[in-house]
Amino acid sequence: MTPAVSAEEIRSEFLRYLAVEKGLSENTRVAYGRDLERFLHFLSREKRFWAEARESDLAAFVRSESKAGLGARSLARRISVLKSFYRFLLVDGRLDRNPAGPLTSPKSWSALPKCLSETEVKTLLEQPDVSEARGLRDRAMFEVMYASGLRVTELVSLRPVDVRLKDEYVLCRGKGAKERIIPLGKSAAKAVARYLEKARPSFALKGSGEALFLTRRGKPFTRQGFWKMMKTRARAAGLLSKVHPHVLRHSFATHLLEHGADLRSVQMMLGHSQITTTQIYTHVSRERLRRVYDQFHPRA
Repeated sequence: MTPAVSAEEIRSEFLRYLAVEKGLSENTRVAYGRDLERFLHFLSREKRFWAEARESDLAAFVRSESKAGLGARSLARRISVLKSFYRFLLVDGRLDRNPAGPLTSPKSWSALPKCLSETEVKTLLEQPDVSEARGLRDRAMFEVMYASGLRVTELVSLRPVDVRLKDEYVLCRGKGAKERIIPLGKSAAKAVARYLEKARPSFALKGSGEALFLTRRGKPFTRQGFWKMMKTRARAAGLLSKVHPHVLRHSFATHLLEHGADLRSVQMMLGHSQITTTQIYTHVSRERLRRVYDQFHPRA
C-alpha cells in the first residue's frame, strides 16, 4: 500500500516531533535527519515504501552501512534513529507494527574521551596573547570551557547576562532546553571580566545581538568557528594532535574526578541525564593511574 505522505514529508514530520515532543537540540535533529535520509534513500533503491518496510529491510540497511565501513558507534546511532522513527510512527497511528523492535545495537567498547593533562591545559590557556583583543576573547572562551565543562554549542550560545561574575557561576541552557547552574571559578571570571571590559566593545557592532563571544565581524561564534580558532591556537601551542572541540570539557570532568570530586556532582555540571554517561570519565582516570603505575613502579 502506498503511504499517505512521501518519504520527505514523513522525515519532516519526524524532525518536528523530535523538536516539539522530545525537545532535542538542533544539532541532534540534524544528525537524526541525515541518518534517516540515508535509510529512506536505501528503501527507495530497494523500491520499498517506508510504511511497508520489514525487519529484514532494516537489517539489510544496517548491513550495508557496516560494509561501507561505518564503525560500531555510528551503527548504534543509525539503529537508535530507526527505533525512534518507528516508535514515532506507532505513536502517531501510522503503523500498527514496529519492524525496528528486534534490532539490537552492535557491542562495542565505549571510546575513552581524549583529554589534556593539567600542564597541557595550562599551555593552551596561556597561548593567546592577552595584549590583543582577540587574545583576550580566546583566553576567556578557553577559561570558561575548562572551568565549567560546557559543550561547544552551550559555550557559543552564552549571553553576557548568563555569566554572573560577582557570584562566579554561569547559567547554561543545554540539551532539551534544560537549564543548569555551574560554578565558574576565579580565573575564568577574571578572564571574562577582562574580555568584557577591554575586548568585546571592539567586536560589538550594531545588530551584533546578545551573544557573549563575538567574532571580529561582530557576529556570534559558531561551533565551526570555535573549532577553527581552537585548532589555530592548539597548533601554536604544539598540541594540535591532542585537541578537538570538546577536549576542555573532557579535561574538566577528568581533572575534577582525579582531584576527588564525586561522580554525581560531575554529572550535574556536565548536564548528563544518565550517570552511566559520566562514568566513562572514571575509566579515563583509571587508565591514567595505570600508565603512572607502569611508568614508575619498579616491578610493574
